[in-house]
Amino acid sequence: MSRALIHPALPGLILAALASTALVAQETTIPPAEQTPLPTAPVEAPTAPAETAPPADEPSPAPETAAETPTVPASNVDPGYQGYAMVPESGDWVDWGRDMGGTRYVPYDEITPQNVGDLEVAWTFRTGGAGPNQATPLQVGNTLYVCTRDNRIFALNAETGEELWNFDPVLTNLANGGGCRGVSYFQASEGEELCAARVITSTRDARLVAVDARTGERCPGFGTDGEVDLRVGMGPDEAGFQYNTSPAKVVNGMIVVGAAIFDGQSVDEPSGVIRAYDAVDGSFRWAWDMGRPGINTEPAEGEMYTPGTPNVWSVMSADPELGMVYLPIGNATPDYFGGHRTPEMEEYSSSVVALNVADGSVAWHFQTLHHDIWDYDVASQPVLIDFPSADGPIPALVQPTKRGELFVFNRETGEPLTEIEERPVTQGAVEGDYTAETQPFSVGMPRLGSNHIEESDMWGLTPLDQLICRLQFRQSRYEGTLTPPSDQAYTIFTPGYFGGSNWGSVSYDPERNILIGTSVDVPNRMRLIPTDSPEAARFHEVDERGMPIIGPGVGAPQRGTPYVQDGGTWLSPLGVPCTRPPFGNMTAIDMETQEVVWERPIGTARNGGPFGWKLGLDIEMGMPLNGGSLVTGSGLVFFAGSQDGYFRALSTETGEELWRIDMPTGATATPMSYIGAESGDQFIALTAGGTFQTTERGDYIIAYRLPR
Repeated sequence: MSRALIHPALPGLILAALASTALVAQETTIPPAEQTPLPTAPVEAPTAPAETAPPADEPSPAPETAAETPTVPASNVDPGYQGYAMVPESGDWVDWGRDMGGTRYVPYDEITPQNVGDLEVAWTFRTGGAGPNQATPLQVGNTLYVCTRDNRIFALNAETGEELWNFDPVLTNLANGGGCRGVSYFQASEGEELCAARVITSTRDARLVAVDARTGERCPGFGTDGEVDLRVGMGPDEAGFQYNTSPAKVVNGMIVVGAAIFDGQSVDEPSGVIRAYDAVDGSFRWAWDMGRPGINTEPAEGEMYTPGTPNVWSVMSADPELGMVYLPIGNATPDYFGGHRTPEMEEYSSSVVALNVADGSVAWHFQTLHHDIWDYDVASQPVLIDFPSADGPIPALVQPTKRGELFVFNRETGEPLTEIEERPVTQGAVEGDYTAETQPFSVGMPRLGSNHIEESDMWGLTPLDQLICRLQFRQSRYEGTLTPPSDQAYTIFTPGYFGGSNWGSVSYDPERNILIGTSVDVPNRMRLIPTDSPEAARFHEVDERGMPIIGPGVGAPQRGTPYVQDGGTWLSPLGVPCTRPPFGNMTAIDMETQEVVWERPIGTARNGGPFGWKLGLDIEMGMPLNGGSLVTGSGLVFFAGSQDGYFRALSTETGEELWRIDMPTGATATPMSYIGAESGDQFIALTAGGTFQTTERGDYIIAYRLPR
């Protein structure tokens, strides 16, 4: 609908409706919003009462009592275990999540809850690249390393933001979407010879490129002219469906890399194979191709890795001492029909998998969802923590999921450390497919976000669009969480495919044993259409490169299956979610008691509204969130991934909002922190490259510190 066709009084009515709806919401679950936020002054934001997360919705009744942490056999607790090295030995931010386990924690205490309101911009750098940019910078010594959406690498002076060098890999053959969440760093040798220290990027056109950390020059001894072709063994891919968005994991002298695969296109899209290369010379070391169990070599000439297998597009974690790398596995392509899947795909789809770094063999795995036909791929980085027990700390792994479940394992053995139940779920798949009879629920941990809705949850900016949402709810198939897709009616998925938890994952404060997670609470509504029906024809249209004409999130052709997929995020005719806010929450969980410490909505409506308009309302409703959080030793949580363009600091212990500042553009990147090598000052830095599900874009790298 164009603006010319809208009644001139409608914007005012919408503002009134939104304000009144938000006020009603405030009386139930949403804390009062601040009327006059000041960029550099503390902002009071009352937190929601601490409460236990709601039980998972399923046909069978939930347990009446809270689940107890299972007893861990003594054989699984190493008496000599001294705890996980949360802080890298160098003190630098050398990995995407700072440490290889992705805790996103710094022990610094210069910036505190008492003085965080004084934070101000220390410097700003503009890359000149197109957004959105989701990168978290690395920091080594006095240098920051950050990438742009087109995989350009910038080295910046960490104290001043001055550019030291930049490198452009010159991308070709790009698929739609994608970006660069960060680069990797490897110290190959001591001294100042070329590429003794190197920065590695895995590119959107499927290359692995290594450059000298001091100069940005290509590393001549790495692969061919400093790069490795990641399309080798992957078969034909003229449309560029294979691309890389997340940083490779460098562990024990090897670079372990997966790939993003363009969603929903075909049963024979490029393989989800995981490969390892020598971090010094780029030579191939091993491959884990689940379609070739027990074979870790490259395919023979004329052959290729198994097409269509589940992939790893998000960020991996690693434990160098155990010699394991931990993979968040996606679901097999395409997303919403699984009748064609092989036993190997079924075993590993939507799982967390531990591989032995030495040879790529499977050490253990756990499947978070059986026969995934909801696009609930494991998107969150596995986070490594010390799990408290009566026998001392246990090396643990926390795996958040899009369903909002939090699974906790002994990361050496894969044994659950909190209770998991297999529960009956709704049945009734389309012809040619099936549903698993039971699914795993993490009953020993609170969940992130909600997984159940009622008709009374329908919401709208006006009575008319609320009515339409209620009608759509009644006309849809919805029998609680994990209602399977249907070809007879639209099906509602709760949560939607954005989560629950997505790639921002969770952060962990080891001093307080508090886990910080964010969640998105916006359902999907979709249906399956027989692929040979006239209605399905528009989903098969492609451009000259073979890319689909229909946009992502609207539908997908699912070639090779009997059905196309129609639908996506469930929005009202005005373009806002059909369910009531909050649409995004932050939750703090005490890992010693496995109880919610606090939970609160994050995000105002100032940059949101119907048809993409910015209504400018600073009402704290809880907006869809993306990206991750940073936690500090002083008891602060920093987060920037809301649609409203604010960068926030909250109390780790209470959730109270202590500071927020208006950025020049929004951000979905995870913030980071470091100590300036020259000044000794603590800096907080992030990439501001655009906000979630909006057209706003930017090219900013911004660092903050206290006044000098």
